Amino acid sequence: MRLHPYLTLLRRNRAFSRLFTAQLVSFAGDWFATVAILGLALELTGSPVVASLFLVVQTGCFALASPVAGVLADRFDRRRLMVAVDLARVPAALAFLLARDPATLWIAFVATALLSFGAAVFEPTSSASLPNLVDDEELGEANVLIGSAWGTMLAVGAAAGGLVAAVFGRDIAFVVNAASFAVSALLIVGIDRPFRGRLPASHHHEAPHGGLRGIGQAIGVVVRFARGNRTLAALLLSKTTFGVGTGVIVMLAVFGRDVFKAGDMGIGILFAARGLGALFGPFLARSIVGLTERGLILGIAGSFGAFAIGYALLPAAPWLWLAATCVFVAHLGGGAQWMLSSYGLQRATPDEIRGRVFSFDYGLVTLTIAGSTLLAGLLADQLPPAIAVWSIVALAATAAVGWIAFSRPVWRRPHRSRAQPVPPEHVD
Repeated sequence: MRLHPYLTLLRRNRAFSRLFTAQLVSFAGDWFATVAILGLALELTGSPVVASLFLVVQTGCFALASPVAGVLADRFDRRRLMVAVDLARVPAALAFLLARDPATLWIAFVATALLSFGAAVFEPTSSASLPNLVDDEELGEANVLIGSAWGTMLAVGAAAGGLVAAVFGRDIAFVVNAASFAVSALLIVGIDRPFRGRLPASHHHEAPHGGLRGIGQAIGVVVRFARGNRTLAALLLSKTTFGVGTGVIVMLAVFGRDVFKAGDMGIGILFAARGLGALFGPFLARSIVGLTERGLILGIAGSFGAFAIGYALLPAAPWLWLAATCVFVAHLGGGAQWMLSSYGLQRATPDEIRGRVFSFDYGLVTLTIAGSTLLAGLLADQLPPAIAVWSIVALAATAAVGWIAFSRPVWRRPHRSRAQPVPPEHVD
């Protein structure tokens, strides 16, 4: 795994470096807060269902906002949109300070929903903008680094968040999260490269409509984009298929706090292991399978296997450090599949609809994650932790087998260096 191309990109491309740093900062704050929120919910209620509901709200609100977010990303200035969303999330993040007992826990749910609405706009807009902030030959390295940013800050932010929450109290974690959005906004304001590419002179493009008509149009555009193209459909379904099993993540709070009796620190360690896996997964996938069309599909299939194996072994781990190793292996697959599917979609999608495609992609996966997380919370409340984990893993493995069967024809095609762009007139 050669680091030189990645370091060169960060040194040479100031626009990308600022976006990458902004992602690092905001992700760190997010995971500071997530560990504190899960610990707060378990402390005030003692119920894994309530803890899982925070993740359900987080992912469900993201999914609900995604169709609108796609229209915004393709209709308005993407840089200004991202800055506005960051600034709006500062007071929402501070609202967690008002949740002090079971009677005020609802405030934390509202704050979680508001932050999720903001993320639903920010994340797809960032992904849609990335190909315009780097040169064509840099896009592979840029996706690996952006994919690793989430894992890096999950590892650092979750571990540090657990430590800070245990030593200094949860309020500090909530303040750090709010400050991270302000810093992110400052970094993005300073990016001087355009976030949107120029349309070909021969192509007449109509901006997406607002309101309900725009939402319906956004969904229709993406459906037409994927129809009849097995590779594109497989890439759009990749994250969603992975999301079927991600409800198992709520069990990390149960294992860290209750099974291993390690409190917020135990939750932080397991989430940090998840982050380390997501950090290294994109680098390993790039070096092992490459970024050809066939490599993307094979790499995603292998990622599903790593996730299932890692979590299947988790309940058998007798010690916290061994459990963390299982989580690390599982999320090597998680980080790899996210990067591979995002890269493929960026290559194949025209810039003028890229915001809607990524919002649709993110909306599908978060909707699936919300359902999976709710199921995991219910299972955790009724079954022993080990049985709950194995039940979710079995569901995830079944979904993965279905995706692999759907994607198999792509493996048999003649070699192509990458997913081919669809002409804009065919999709808009």
